[in-house]
Formats: sequence, structure tokens, C-alpha cells
Amino acid sequence: MRLRDMFQITEVSAHCDLPCGVYDPAQARIEAESVLQIIKKVADNDDPDFRTRAVLIKEQRSELVKHHLWVLWTDYFKPPHFEKYPQLHTLVNEATKLAGASGTKGEFDQAKAEELLAKIAEIDKIFWETKQG
Repeated sequence: MRLRDMFQITEVSAHCDLPCGVYDPAQARIEAESVLQIIKKVADNDDPDFRTRAVLIKEQRSELVKHHLWVLWTDYFKPPHFEKYPQLHTLVNEATKLAGASGTKGEFDQAKAEELLAKIAEIDKIFWETKQG
């Protein structure tokens, strides 16, 4: 008798690694909105102490954007999502790069911050479509 014949095998399937409701692109969006506001405030402020603090906070918030996007990409989205939305890999990649060193983390570029928010909005739309069915 084979070992696997001695046990009842039950196949299970779960959409994500924890009960649904844990993940939400809103976390990335909130951090990206903070980055955009910091960029706007720095444009109107010449105080070097303020600018130094703004750089630090902007870099932290940008890193959190990347973190929240990566969590969605690695823990929430599954192969069926990538099959249905083939642009998803590229979209997450582009968004994380926009939050990275050549994007909002490393620059005070309002256009990049707005583009980042637009990418997050696209990810958010796909995310909520996956929740429908």
C-alpha cells in the first residue's frame, strides 16, 4: 500500500493567504497622496530644515508605496488574475518604479507623483474587479 493511499486527500483552494479583506490598494494610494502633497509643499518653501525633513518623509512614504504594491502583487494577485489582466505585471512594475529612486523617492517631480497615483488607480480598478467574482 502506498503512503498516499493511506490518507484522505482534500484539495483546498484559497484566493489569498489570509481571509479576504486584508489587502487594499488604498494603502498605496494614501502614501502616494502624501508624497504628492509633500512635493507641492516643498515647491513653496525655501526653509532648508523643512526641505530636509520633507526629503526624509517623502522617501519613507515612497518606500511604503512600493511595499504596499509588492504585497498586492506577491500575496493577493494570483495566476488567474494575471491571465485575465495581462497588463497587471507591467502596471505594478511601472508603479513601483514611479515610487522608486528614479521616481518620487528620488525626485521632487509632481508629474511623476500624479502618474504614480494614476497607475495605482488602474491597479485599484483591477483589484476591485477581482473581488466581484
